[in-house]
Amino acid sequence: MRYSDLAVSSPDDLVFGRAPKPVSCGFGLTIGQGAVFPEVNFTLPPLALTSDAWPEAVRHYEEMVEAIVRRALALRLPGLVLELELLPPMTERPEWGAQITALLCEALRKAHDSAGLPSALRVTIIDLRYTTRPPRLRKGEHWEGTRASFEQCADAGAHILSIESEGGKEVSDEALLNGDIQGMMFALGVLACRDMAWLWDQISAVCRGRGGVLPGGDSACAFGNTAMQLAHQRLLPETFAATVRAMTAPRSLVAFEHGAVGPSKDCAYEGPVLKAISGCPISMEGKSAACAHFSPVGNIAAACCDLWSNESVQNVRLLSGFAPEVFTEILAYDCRLMNEALRRGEERRLQDLMVESDRYTSPQALVLSPEASLAIARAIVGEDSDCGRTAAAARTAVELIRTAVDEGKLALPDVEMRWLGRIEQGLAQLPGSEGALIERMMPTYGHLFDPASYGL
Repeated sequence: MRYSDLAVSSPDDLVFGRAPKPVSCGFGLTIGQGAVFPEVNFTLPPLALTSDAWPEAVRHYEEMVEAIVRRALALRLPGLVLELELLPPMTERPEWGAQITALLCEALRKAHDSAGLPSALRVTIIDLRYTTRPPRLRKGEHWEGTRASFEQCADAGAHILSIESEGGKEVSDEALLNGDIQGMMFALGVLACRDMAWLWDQISAVCRGRGGVLPGGDSACAFGNTAMQLAHQRLLPETFAATVRAMTAPRSLVAFEHGAVGPSKDCAYEGPVLKAISGCPISMEGKSAACAHFSPVGNIAAACCDLWSNESVQNVRLLSGFAPEVFTEILAYDCRLMNEALRRGEERRLQDLMVESDRYTSPQALVLSPEASLAIARAIVGEDSDCGRTAAAARTAVELIRTAVDEGKLALPDVEMRWLGRIEQGLAQLPGSEGALIERMMPTYGHLFDPASYGL
């Protein structure tokens, strides 16, 4: 499948809680059909995951899910999604990930049977393929371990399967350090898209073979969120990070063209663009994910969400209780506000406040507004090739930033303006085809990756 049209063509329709293609999963939960639900993500406190420590790890997960469900029932949540992001040892030993999957699924089943709580469990598998460099993406023990983890977690009861895959990261890391926009084009528009097409055919096949398991979606966390955090540390210009953010959308869209149906991953800030094109529901994170990382997009990130997530929080004690239960309450109140706005038909009013509170404080926030997301989405579907889509997304983001500066809405320091010019120049000098881009990039980046892993 290749998207050539938008599922959502107006900013008025790109709102939280409603998606053109809702999905049903788990224990009576439908996502994207008029409500926003919390997606609670939780993990272990500092703990060396050895065989000796594994019983303690299991006890932590039992405590966390018990506390989360308790808080969800106390607050009368209309629905709940749990996300289990496997730690590397839990993917390396697929039976460990499957054991925790079964444990969490059973807790949700009991809450549904006893109290009627609609719920679902997302399991996110670690991309083990990057255990070695250069990674061998399509064969070998690390791919086989990743696939085994998908299969065993699906068999253990996962309702949604996702991954934060990293195809192309071996080049993007270098390109980010060099501030090389053409290198990012190569990493995202060539390598990442090629890997996504192959990988999501595999993941979708796992889900098809086990009826009722949704292939949820991927995240460009390894690219866009790396750029965002480097910008936060003043190691990368914000204009560069914002452009990279837009460039990640075509790469993540490939998952939906190869079987994914949503909800997309919470750390996929490219989600609004994916929703505009595919119509599938999305998960997002922002201010309530400050436990995991800082960002300049705390409110605007919620503008189009169908699930609202805390990213991840460790099972540590706070004054009120343990952190996973605390963040269940934080997310519950965030969602309660959005759902009341939906009930009253005032979702656009609340969305406008969330958008305008962030939009012009950072170029990274600017490119996440519904209007910007639709402009980027429209540019993407107007192109036929992955390279063309990625370049169009980048150019649109730069235009949006330049226009906001020219209109006096977005203030950027001189160094950011100089970088904006450098990005524009780099994009203007891109070769006209994928083959020409590959030829240009090989002398600089060819030693970093295995061509066969990308079908080259």
